[in-house]
Amino acid sequence: MIVKRLFVATAVATLAACAGTPPQPPADGPQRTIPRQPDIRDGRAYFSLNRPTDREQLVISAYNLLGTGYRFGGRNPDAGVDCSGMVSYLVEVISGQQLPHNAARIASITRPIPRRALEAGDLVFFNTTGKPFSHMGIYVGDERFIHAPSRRGRVRVERMDNRYFAKRFSAARTLLALE
Repeated sequence: MIVKRLFVATAVATLAACAGTPPQPPADGPQRTIPRQPDIRDGRAYFSLNRPTDREQLVISAYNLLGTGYRFGGRNPDAGVDCSGMVSYLVEVISGQQLPHNAARIASITRPIPRRALEAGDLVFFNTTGKPFSHMGIYVGDERFIHAPSRRGRVRVERMDNRYFAKRFSAARTLLALE
């Protein structure tokens, strides 16, 4: 029975992603995966996704959320999401792992990378309130990222080199463990 439910949940999630709707956890909650051993470098443990393909799925799923309404503190696409709520929601749906619902806390537990090393599925952080890491998004390549802005209230794609974000860029982080 459990195997049948897992198969049905996987099939539904796959079809939903292909149909362009936001990813949804199965009715009985997200499927939990066994987290990999912590990625420890320089005495610090960093959050990492279980599979490199999870990063690709993160980008696809973020595109599926385009147009979703903004809601401060939101973590549910049906009711609205904020920037860290969108990221933590997608990571949980895709990998079964939980991230904090706070951009600064997510930055503190993910591996720093140079901006020039950004790849699709990495995270980008901005100082939009006078504090580093006050806003974040998912890098999708070609100097673009997807985020949930409070201004104009919809999840959208933005250019990192636009006048507003270029001067507010704080850091880049990856969700992949270094090999």
